[in-house]
Amino acid sequence: MKNVTILSLFSRLVLSTILVMDVVSAASLAANVNLKTMIPNVPKIDAESYILIDYNSGKVLAEMNADARRDPASLTKMMTSYVIGQAIKAGKITSNDVVTVNRDAWATGNPVFAGSSLMFLKPGNRVPVSQLNRGIILQSGNDACVAMADYVAGSQDAFVGLMNNYVSALGLQNTHFETVHGLDAPGQFSSARDMAMIGKALIRDVPDEYATYKEKEFTFNNIRQMNRNSLLRDSNLNVDGIKTGHTESAGYNLVASATEGRMRLISAVLGGHSMKGRENESRKLLTWGFLFFETVAPLKAGKEFVAEPVWFGDGDSVKLGVDSDVYLTIPRGRMKDLKASYVLDNQELHAPLAKNQRVGTINFQLGGKTIEQRQLVVLNEVKEGNFFSRMVDYVKLRHWFS
Repeated sequence: MKNVTILSLFSRLVLSTILVMDVVSAASLAANVNLKTMIPNVPKIDAESYILIDYNSGKVLAEMNADARRDPASLTKMMTSYVIGQAIKAGKITSNDVVTVNRDAWATGNPVFAGSSLMFLKPGNRVPVSQLNRGIILQSGNDACVAMADYVAGSQDAFVGLMNNYVSALGLQNTHFETVHGLDAPGQFSSARDMAMIGKALIRDVPDEYATYKEKEFTFNNIRQMNRNSLLRDSNLNVDGIKTGHTESAGYNLVASATEGRMRLISAVLGGHSMKGRENESRKLLTWGFLFFETVAPLKAGKEFVAEPVWFGDGDSVKLGVDSDVYLTIPRGRMKDLKASYVLDNQELHAPLAKNQRVGTINFQLGGKTIEQRQLVVLNEVKEGNFFSRMVDYVKLRHWFS
């Protein structure tokens, strides 16, 4: 095992420091570091299930019943929005397209919408995609969901098919949709973990779509409605999304995302017991995460971590590193204790070597224990050397072994 100090590594690389938090489980980070940093337990969360993740590192920081299948209610609209965002991104539709509202999006003619959240569309209305999108995201309009489903996919059933295709593409294990709006339906379910992952996908894959989630109100047809995510108005947190949901069977749900500096946390609270309660519990999770942990970025994709000799190649050495940026979650104030070492899969590196070919493992350690591992890969291709250079290396290796 070969050691590389993180401090010397940081001097060559860009370091991004952001706050994160600990996992509440036997696999928590607290078990992987010494007690020099005292971290309090996760606050008691009054909900049926919850999860907190670090957007950058992907670490699950806290969870309870995170995979329990529950009625998602209007959190479903996060996937509806994701499908719309992907359609815009792919150029299939544009935000300026004008949609003619069909009768199936008319609340008066659709008893299932009675008493639910609406944009108050009427058959024959001609409404731009940008406004229908705001009706979905900000007003949680069930009628707007139907109007956009008809426009994007031709029918609600076809649009639900697209939603479930993305469920598979994102690797969600405990989610299945039956509606475009989230009103309770047999066979429709999701989980706190999956909803947090949908939130992450929105932020990562369709940032233009996600930008709408931070808007605090929307007026359509002279009807002004406020964004139901009141954490957007919390002066102590920089919340920029995501979505609320409520039905009698689902309880009060809230997926929220907040940033501090360049750090982002995503929380999902499902089965809360009141509108105010889901906000308070989400606030607890997010605040705790920002207080006690940080995320560091010790390695950037394509940047040299170490160089190693290479044999039988057209060069004498090869640069090694990672093929994607590395983010690590550590207790706040422990960056100076972070160390890195690496192990090669084979004792020597022999050409040819392809770019991004795995040749070993990088181990990141804190308090003497490995907290993360990443593949060590080739950064620059090394072709096989000519006959003469290969013979020279062959002789050198034989002499070295003898």
